[in-house]
Amino acid sequence: MQWPSHEVANQAPVLQDINLYGSDPALQERARIGCDAGQQAALGRLGATLGSAGMLALAEAANRHVPELQAFDRNGTRIDQVEFHPSWHALLAQLREHGMQARAWLEPGPNAHLARAASYYLFAQLESGSLCPVTMTFAAIPVLQKEPALFSQLADKLGSTVHDPRDLPLAQKESILVGMGMTEKQGGSDVRSNSSVATAIAAQGRGHPYLITGHKWFFSAPMCDAHLVLARTAQGLSCFFVPRWRPDGSKNPVLIQQLKDKLGNRSNSSSEVEFQDAWAVMVGEEGRGIPTIIDMASITRVDCVIGSAGLMRHALVQAIHHARHRSVFGKPLVRQPLMRNVLCDLALESEAATHLMLRLATALDRADDPLERAWRRILTPAAKFWICKRAIEFTGECMEVWGGNGYVERAPMARLYREAPVNSIWEGSGNVMCLDVLRAIEREPEGFARVLDSLAEAARQRPEMAQLLARLRQALLQEPDQREASARRIAQDLVLLVQCQLMLEHAPASSAEAFIASRIDAGSGRVYGTMPAEHLHDSMAEMVLERALPSG
Repeated sequence: MQWPSHEVANQAPVLQDINLYGSDPALQERARIGCDAGQQAALGRLGATLGSAGMLALAEAANRHVPELQAFDRNGTRIDQVEFHPSWHALLAQLREHGMQARAWLEPGPNAHLARAASYYLFAQLESGSLCPVTMTFAAIPVLQKEPALFSQLADKLGSTVHDPRDLPLAQKESILVGMGMTEKQGGSDVRSNSSVATAIAAQGRGHPYLITGHKWFFSAPMCDAHLVLARTAQGLSCFFVPRWRPDGSKNPVLIQQLKDKLGNRSNSSSEVEFQDAWAVMVGEEGRGIPTIIDMASITRVDCVIGSAGLMRHALVQAIHHARHRSVFGKPLVRQPLMRNVLCDLALESEAATHLMLRLATALDRADDPLERAWRRILTPAAKFWICKRAIEFTGECMEVWGGNGYVERAPMARLYREAPVNSIWEGSGNVMCLDVLRAIEREPEGFARVLDSLAEAARQRPEMAQLLARLRQALLQEPDQREASARRIAQDLVLLVQCQLMLEHAPASSAEAFIASRIDAGSGRVYGTMPAEHLHDSMAEMVLERALPSG
């Protein structure tokens, strides 16, 4: 029997074959300021590639076909391998081709980190899980560079632009990835409670081999070719380089117990492992493992900010695209006054996040400047707390713009929403970041004074900013326990002031005005779509949305 069907109407077309760079005026403007012509052209080519239908399909496939652990081969030999869908390897090949894992360190130049951040931001709009091993490799390089003998063996393989997925000893690989393992089940963020033990094979100290016995509760990307881990020696926690294969060509006993069944970031494998006399080389001074590996963590935190800003950007683009093509109550969603409020509010939030992540990258490019050092040390944890936290609510709001269509897995919004929480948790959850902000302020008083001076200059003609800056200064004068209890408010106020300053510097004046008016009195929280009505007249709303996603 044949049944009559119906015409499919009032559904937004799939958003694909869009240049992620060419459709982002704010990013283009910043690139014109900070990147040379060659870097800008490369961003344009990358934006076109990543927004293509083919690449979007690879991202979807990598999350639909999740990694599988193969602990043993068919003969019962322990192999501890994780199998990935070909789409995963295709994504990693793109990331390596564009040097995301090493180029800014190994080929330093003016604004190398800024150009890398802009590229990473585009990749984050495509797929998040494949960024994890790339970020850890990138963050490991400054740590490994302090060990010349070890680094000389690894440099070419770290810098290679060819993805090599083979599970082989380091010497046989064309390229390698480096992961990280700090967390143990009894401690979580409290890594000082780690119980894994490292025993020297012969001589002790940095550069010498050890055997590690213990475990890691979260071992990120177990198919990386090596990991930096913490283990305890007689002098305290120390940092170690642990390859998947021993120097003699035998498999290193880093035994994968299981893969984590995660809420999001499903294309990437996270695992629990046991070390059974795993061969390792000490990196850094004995007993100084936490400061050594924190250098790596601080870089990964910058990537968390960039990645969250990228998620926000792509969720916003999808929301605006849907609202332009979906009609309700007789006119397009984008023309409905309340929806325009929501979308404009989201657009301003996304742009402010973009400016902040690019400013953090600029601080990496200016390593010798005292103000930039303070930016790296103080604003990195503050930005990670705020941007990663905002991304969770942000992606949920964008999914709501889609309504029920946004809640199903065939559409992109559900994956974006599931991805959002990981950056807020990974490498230090919100409370850890805010406490780190307080510690950094105490350790960098002169640098923080420079940050406050720059904010005071921006606030000179802005009474709202001046009032918020005064509140921040007052909060920092509290007794230690009160100051710790207020740490989230302190981090929030600091980031909001910085974002207001950046919007004044880089956004259209009307956008900056609207952002300041709607963010300064953030209080204990706010929902999107509550911007003051005077900032939402038709021409203003049209300008904000056109800037967020040009309709042409």
